[in-house]
Amino acid sequence: MKFHHITSIGLSALLVSACSGKDGGEYEEDAIVAVKEIVAADIANLESAASGIQDAAPDAAWSSNDSSSISDMKDSWADARTAYERVEGAIAVLFPDLDASTDERYDGFIAEGADDNLFDGEGVTGVHGIERILWADAHPDGVVAFESGLPNYTEAAWPATDDEADEFKSGLVQRLIDDAAQMGSDFEPLALDAAAAYEGVVGSMAEQVEKIALAESGEAESRYAGNTLQDMRDNLQGGREIYGAFSDWVKSEEGGEDIDAAIQADFDLIQAKYDEYSGSALPEVGSDDYNDILELLETESDPENADSLVTHMVEAAALIGIEVAL
Repeated sequence: MKFHHITSIGLSALLVSACSGKDGGEYEEDAIVAVKEIVAADIANLESAASGIQDAAPDAAWSSNDSSSISDMKDSWADARTAYERVEGAIAVLFPDLDASTDERYDGFIAEGADDNLFDGEGVTGVHGIERILWADAHPDGVVAFESGLPNYTEAAWPATDDEADEFKSGLVQRLIDDAAQMGSDFEPLALDAAAAYEGVVGSMAEQVEKIALAESGEAESRYAGNTLQDMRDNLQGGREIYGAFSDWVKSEEGGEDIDAAIQADFDLIQAKYDEYSGSALPEVGSDDYNDILELLETESDPENADSLVTHMVEAAALIGIEVAL
């Protein structure tokens, strides 16, 4: 059931506020503690998964005989991707430089210049830099057509020499490990701002549209692994968990029970749509299934739509004194 723009006062919200004994400052403190725990855990999972890629990487030039090692690296890469997508919104707001080195797409990196050494951890870096090499023998035709037309394009390949294999491990993968460790060390003492954490969730939800729309031109986010739908699932789940840290605070305010229920219903609606499809890849671009997902996300991310997820989240933010910039 979808909820419409809230105008009434929920009786249950008044009861929660009266009985909880908490004030806004206590709710804010609880929310910040919960967000810190969620984000810290996923940053640690990112570092651990990146180390798993490094541990599985061959020491010598890669070949078809390394299929087991490559499969293990791909599994660890998927774990790293999940960990990052769950907290992408928060990291993008808090540490934009680390977000870029971890999650920028290939075309974004080479817009500033060519990278002729894809293994050394400079230039093209992060989860997509690693992904591009792991799946170098299986890039979709549409992706190749898009990327090969870019200035500064360099064709992806597995490490063809022992030196390149070593650079992949000690350069590119180590850079991801180091960046994840830097996120963790910078985040641990951070006096987290509730507004920044909340705004990151809203921004992450709005970005769902971009993740699917860019597939039309071969620019999908996890374009080599065909993992973009799983990215979107993980992004949604992480955003939902971080919003959950604010849920009690929202519900403690007048009208908050209804707004929170609307938000949860919107999350449910998007999750149900994603659950209609198996696997990690988006439906074929232009298909009815693809268009259905795109239309739903355009609706739910539209701040001009009074019944969208983003609108409801902005309304909830206003209740607890957070201003969200869209």
